[in-house]
Amino acid sequence: MDRLTARWPSVRWFPLGLIVVAAVGDALTPIGYTWVPLIAAACVLAGVLMSFRSAAWTGVFALAVTVMLDWRVGILHGGTGWVEEVTVSLAVLIGLDVHWMLERRDRRLAAAWSVAGALQRAVLPAPPTQIGPLRVAARYEAADAEARIGGDAYAIQDTPFGIRVLIGDIRGKGVGAVSITTTLIGAFREAAHHTSSLEELAERLEQSLERDQAQSSHTSHDEEFTTALIAEIDHAGRTLRLLNRGHPAPYLIRSGHVTELLPADPGLPLGMGELLPQPATTDTFSLATDDILLFVTDGVTEARDANGAFYDPTQLTLPEGRPATPTEVLDALADAVLRWAGGRRDDDMAILAISRNTSDMPARAEDRQPPNT
Repeated sequence: MDRLTARWPSVRWFPLGLIVVAAVGDALTPIGYTWVPLIAAACVLAGVLMSFRSAAWTGVFALAVTVMLDWRVGILHGGTGWVEEVTVSLAVLIGLDVHWMLERRDRRLAAAWSVAGALQRAVLPAPPTQIGPLRVAARYEAADAEARIGGDAYAIQDTPFGIRVLIGDIRGKGVGAVSITTTLIGAFREAAHHTSSLEELAERLEQSLERDQAQSSHTSHDEEFTTALIAEIDHAGRTLRLLNRGHPAPYLIRSGHVTELLPADPGLPLGMGELLPQPATTDTFSLATDDILLFVTDGVTEARDANGAFYDPTQLTLPEGRPATPTEVLDALADAVLRWAGGRRDDDMAILAISRNTSDMPARAEDRQPPNT
């Protein structure tokens, strides 16, 4: 009900309106008919929609209205009058008890969210804001549903082969997802330093996940897979290599325009590699000064509006007149997705933005050419 009252604050006054309607209806109804049950229902509803104090005063108002209605028809001191007054009094107590139950639930949920947030930060620490020639910003937005650890993961690592990036989405939530996320990020940080190709790196990640799944009892093995996008940016910040294993493609922001970097040969998610007739291949793109790379999970691309249409990040609007920073891109994207979905968030959303630090490198003429593969 908190979402309902947050979206439509006037709903909080619905119980009072219901009592007024019941009073008017009872006054216009022939003797022998009563609207008091509606007043009792309004008292219970007040406990759900109002604060404790407002619900209590609404109960006092409801009881006073009931007494006046009984006095009007001359049954105030009769058996019927006592029954109606006791009914409304019990409804007030029930409404207040319901309010306390909801408050206790909210406190427990807030505590769970706090623990979940701490665990999420431990599993997904914020990356450094600058690695070599790159500026980095990351954000994780949890779903609005009950407090559960999501399965989105990201990591960035400076290696002898370039600056490598991983973003993935583990099937499922909860403890099982945390275990797989920890395995995935740990394997990436280790293997990224020792594998010269992205294909070999993906294979090492898949092997680590298979070992983890073989020892896991959280879910059935045939249900576990992880979409992943592995990127490598050379230390000059001019060349991007991508290996896509079933993950939403990244986006290139250049001169305010957003372009999706689709893979020529997308692979299957990690955990399903044995189904591939041949390994997924790497795509290569050129990067220009002030380019921004945007990595997302399906919490962005599968956000729906009221008509069920998916959000398209290529429609993202950015500040004009100057290059946006990675943080500004994340802020704009998070706000755009939330507006598109009508203020609700049904899935976790991990987003990572990376740009070349223009103060560290001279611009080249070829930097202004379109991205190529």
